[in-house]
Amino acid sequence: MKFTALWSDLLVYMLLALMIALIFHIYNNKQLRATWRKIIYRPLNIAALVILGFYSVIGLLDTIHFRESSAIIQLSTNGMVSVLDKLLMPLILNTEKTYSEPFATHSFIKETVTLENGSMIRDFPRLKFGGQHLVSTKDKISDICHILGQIVLKTMLVWFTISILFLLMGSRKHQIALKAFTYHVITGKTNFPWRSFLLTVGIITFIIISIYGFMPYYHIFGTNEVGEDVLYQTLKSIRTGLIIGTLTTLITLPFAILFGLMAGYFRGWIDDVIQYVYTTLSSIPAVLLIAAAVLTLQIVMGRHSDWFETVAHRTDARLLALCAILGITSWTGLCRLLRGETLKICEMDFITAAHSLGLSHFSIILKHILPNVFHIILITVVLDFSGLVLAEAVLSYVGVGVDPTSFSWGTMINSARLELARVPVVWWSLSAAFIFMFVLVLAANVFSDAVRDAFDPRMQHSGGK
Repeated sequence: MKFTALWSDLLVYMLLALMIALIFHIYNNKQLRATWRKIIYRPLNIAALVILGFYSVIGLLDTIHFRESSAIIQLSTNGMVSVLDKLLMPLILNTEKTYSEPFATHSFIKETVTLENGSMIRDFPRLKFGGQHLVSTKDKISDICHILGQIVLKTMLVWFTISILFLLMGSRKHQIALKAFTYHVITGKTNFPWRSFLLTVGIITFIIISIYGFMPYYHIFGTNEVGEDVLYQTLKSIRTGLIIGTLTTLITLPFAILFGLMAGYFRGWIDDVIQYVYTTLSSIPAVLLIAAAVLTLQIVMGRHSDWFETVAHRTDARLLALCAILGITSWTGLCRLLRGETLKICEMDFITAAHSLGLSHFSIILKHILPNVFHIILITVVLDFSGLVLAEAVLSYVGVGVDPTSFSWGTMINSARLELARVPVVWWSLSAAFIFMFVLVLAANVFSDAVRDAFDPRMQHSGGK
């Protein structure tokens, strides 16, 4: 294997470095540390943060790419695999002919089957991989229960070990006996919501062990039209959702911060020009503007296919282009908020004093205005994340989202349109995409509400908790 990196991988690595630097900055700043402590020291917030961390780990594992020399893997993954692909390799290789239901042993569609006596009938054939370890398909329920029992035992063992390690760390930090600290955790008498944290970790541990327990024997979420495992598609779509939600925000921030602060600070003709630009941009329906940009991009990429080394590079280029298009068309809301807040701050006494002392415009904006609007930037960024994840799904549904060959929840939902018209209904692809997207968006919304309550001065002054 040889390490390789796509452009989106490099941007994710840069974003990870910025995130680590931000965490260190928060840790070293007493006021910020106290504010974030209010956020994570609540049961629902810590549960949402653990879920977001779980999604982020999956996305990061899918961001470390290698070139694989194995002929079988090259055929299945176009020669480029990620760490997540290596961990889920049975799901890649164990493909069926067509649809199969979750935990099925037979195909969902009837085929012509040749019996031992040479006669031919129409029947549901056995799957190539799903349940092939069973001598008789009548043993499927008992086999699933047996595997599930093993999963529960392994989960309890792993979760108990993890809990003991965290309890040891907590007892050492608070300098009390392990038994006493454990009692405080069980009764909920600790400041940090240990019960919610450990319970969420236990649920995630159960999910991970369940995937690895059933993966060699069954298709947990069934297979799609061409026999690909739906669970694999769903997990691979996490990276796309996270990239859309985070990189788009990074593209939005420079436009919104620069134009918003300039319009509110300098006023006059600069304010008029910036207002004209974002008002004009806001008046155009966002879907039409994005669709026009994406369709133009498709034409350019189709005429210059030699620009891309592999299909993966072409898919990655379209993903980054979609992030750029979404970023350029979605900065107007934050820009308007920053302009209004800057207008208010410029009327305050400390800004007048800064002008009297002869400070430059750049110093006033950087040292006095930007720190006072940072809470708005942070709140908007966190709130917009879930909206951008949903936007990708909607755009892919109407055919102007990510490349059709890439994995995304929107692509899965788009494919499910025809599947829902079948009789009987193929429901599992839509359900899998909906569940994973729903959990991510719900966790992001819960966490964003907590960030808003902690950093918005109006919430604090009004007694909001």
